Amino acid sequence: LVEGLCIASGLPKPRVYIVEDAAPNAFATGRDPKHAAIAVTTGLLEKMNRVELEGVVAHELSHIKNYDILVSTIAVTAVGMVVLLSDLGLRFMWFGGRRDRRDNVDGNNPVGLILLLLALALIVLAPLFAQVMRMAVSRNREYLADVSGVQLTRYPPGLISALEKLQSDTTVVHHATKATAQMWIEEPLETEQGKQGSFMNRLFDTHPPLADRIARLKEL
Repeated sequence: LVEGLCIASGLPKPRVYIVEDAAPNAFATGRDPKHAAIAVTTGLLEKMNRVELEGVVAHELSHIKNYDILVSTIAVTAVGMVVLLSDLGLRFMWFGGRRDRRDNVDGNNPVGLILLLLALALIVLAPLFAQVMRMAVSRNREYLADVSGVQLTRYPPGLISALEKLQSDTTVVHHATKATAQMWIEEPLETEQGKQGSFMNRLFDTHPPLADRIARLKEL
């Protein structure tokens, strides 16, 4: 399947791996199409028919073709830099700016105090906003990979059926961690029942809800 789809898309064939795990899932990794790999779980091979499996593989190949792994790496690096700069700023304000803060308070300077509080709030909230932006990028790349995968197979029902099976499956990938969760075709970690639908929780989701992805594909 991988070889045939690569010929159709003009991509070099990535390395292919099997993950011994009962949960149906798959992921792609690699900095560019020439240095890429695709992995599928044994659970995926057992529960998907050939057409559904082709849809999943096309989705993962689309991640490679769209350089999504590189985009994710850049996003992670950007978030890390924001956190680092925020931490340095907080340390500077706490240790290097104590005298200025004391002068502002003692001199009854409300403007200086307000600016100080705003700066402190920005330093604290910047990593949170950066993380939200990173998750938003991850979710948008999933939508893009779905559409690109369907364009590759020219058969939307294949990926739709695969996503529907993933939606009804409740098993959890044992080899996944929070650091690698965004690489998989669906959220591999266990979530609390009913929590996924809340707005605040969805801000930090690595993947859009499967129901939304299915609905978008049905509109094609």
